[in-house]
Amino acid sequence: MRLRATFKDLFRVLRIARVCVRHGLDEFVLALRPFRPYAFFFRLLPRKGTRELSRGERLQRALKELGPVFIKFGQVLSTRPDLISEDLSVHLAELQDRVEPFPGEQAVSIIESTYKAPVETHFKTFQKESTAAASVAQVHYATLHDDTEVVVKLIRPGIEEVIERDLALMRILADLAEEHWSEAKRFRPREIVEDYERTIRDELDLMREAANASQFKANFQDSGQLYVPKVFWDLTSHGVLVMERIYGIPIRDIGRLREAGIDLPELANRGVEIFFTQAFRHGFFHADMHPGNIFVLEDGRYCAVDFGIMGALSTSDKRYLAENLLAFFNRDYRRVAEAHVRAGWVPPDTNVEQFESAIRTVCEPIFSKPIRDISFGAFLLDLLRVARRFNMPLQPQLILLQKTIFNIEGLGRQLYPDLNLWTTAKPFLEKWTAEQIGPGALLKTVQREWPYLVNHAPEIPGLMHQLLNKLKNEKLTVNTRDTEIRSLKRTLQRLHRIIVQLTVGLFMLAVVFLFPDTVDAIINT
Repeated sequence: MRLRATFKDLFRVLRIARVCVRHGLDEFVLALRPFRPYAFFFRLLPRKGTRELSRGERLQRALKELGPVFIKFGQVLSTRPDLISEDLSVHLAELQDRVEPFPGEQAVSIIESTYKAPVETHFKTFQKESTAAASVAQVHYATLHDDTEVVVKLIRPGIEEVIERDLALMRILADLAEEHWSEAKRFRPREIVEDYERTIRDELDLMREAANASQFKANFQDSGQLYVPKVFWDLTSHGVLVMERIYGIPIRDIGRLREAGIDLPELANRGVEIFFTQAFRHGFFHADMHPGNIFVLEDGRYCAVDFGIMGALSTSDKRYLAENLLAFFNRDYRRVAEAHVRAGWVPPDTNVEQFESAIRTVCEPIFSKPIRDISFGAFLLDLLRVARRFNMPLQPQLILLQKTIFNIEGLGRQLYPDLNLWTTAKPFLEKWTAEQIGPGALLKTVQREWPYLVNHAPEIPGLMHQLLNKLKNEKLTVNTRDTEIRSLKRTLQRLHRIIVQLTVGLFMLAVVFLFPDTVDAIINT
């Protein structure tokens, strides 16, 4: 393993194994070779009678028992349908990140410690009772002295230590899976944990969320379609976020939207347009657009909240993604395959003919369906899965984009079942692509890059001279790694681990299964 595990860590790993077995998830545990010699002990464990439930439901219950950080991990994992099966993804998406709120007095203490002043100094009123509580943060309502109503978001005290502990444990489990699980190459456990770590660390810094909200608001400053609450920067810190409180109708409340006279088909199509504006014009999009984060104001504008998870697309990402989608619309699969190679999303030595054939196999059946039954999000997911088979590395921005499109599509079709993302997307992408190609686009690029070119132009002759001189004197070297030595080293390390695991593992398993209460007490200390 890459990480050094303490005995407490090993006990926690075994506790996770015990919880999984109790919920009938033996296959997850026994998939790891180090646990197989102890299968007999697992059979002796009491079960919770959940065998009649689906595998996804059993995993959902196990994560709930393991605690809030694992619940959030399950939520993040549910956004990776490119890596996990649909039965798991559906049930993990249903996990609710709700925990008991910490006391209002503690919330006041956090605010006073942050501001170095009594809570009354900055707030005319502060509602001690939390209005929403999750594993990382909770929310309170308050008013400022000018009677402005605000929302105060506070990071849960002590959560950093809990997250660091559980992240270390997840890394250990991921390392075990990478080395001892036959499916590790396909599921990439380290990659999944790294993806989760990025997400959870971003959510721990409320200054980052405030900056995201501020940028998002600036992007839509002159828009009559989307409203973003104001951030009160003078009251915001890494652990406290103060934003304008908004009143709107939750997007999922179709009845209230109709009562308010909102045109639902127009609202659905406007939502799609807003999303494509975020992704392709701004290259910065809200990546957590589930129904709880979207509201509709009285004037019919959308209002988004919770900016902890945002996605970003570079200029090249946007260009190649638009090219892929337009090529798909035109059933030009060769162009789709070549665009992936040019973007660097698949290795340069990819067999384009085989890649084109794989894409055609996935995409052609889509066109046999009525257009209203075609899922835009499902198409992107299928495309990512095909690219995975051709060794496409993790592209977090594309995963977030695909997840967000799924959410947008689902929300839009709740509002208007006949919503057709294709008819909205194609003209938008055609217009955007036309703006990115041609003399006008080239001139904009030169204007943007000109300061960089001017600053570095004097260095170019010297760099060229150095390169040519090295080539002339045969001093240009290429660094390589001796794969045989690394393979031998891994083999010796693996043998050493097996000896240690067989010696220590049997003893620890006996302790875990014979004295579970004692083990829980050790873990919780």
